[in-house]
Amino acid sequence: MTTGPAWGILLLAGLCEVGWAVGLKYTAGFTRLWPSLGTLLAMVASVVLLGWSLKSLPLGTAYAVWTGIGAVGTALLGMLLFGESRETARLLSIGLIVAGIVGLKLVTPEGLH
Repeated sequence: MTTGPAWGILLLAGLCEVGWAVGLKYTAGFTRLWPSLGTLLAMVASVVLLGWSLKSLPLGTAYAVWTGIGAVGTALLGMLLFGESRETARLLSIGLIVAGIVGLKLVTPEGLH
């Protein structure tokens, strides 16, 4: 796999991570069947997709980007869905995570041949 498709797979893995993190809020401690099943499915998909992306991407970069996507997406959805804080410092901190993700993408070598 070349790095182009690997980045797309990694993005999808990060979005699945957001899905399971937000899904946890709806499981009520894994006492609600359908939210729990959806959350577990998103967890498995996230890790499998991360593993696939690692065929071409460096481990440290892929893991940092995966967790960064999860952190940013979850924080933003927390604000939108659950009314969590939108303080300036929080938004700036999220911006720094995004800058780190972009930076890692820009400095990652093309492939691990």
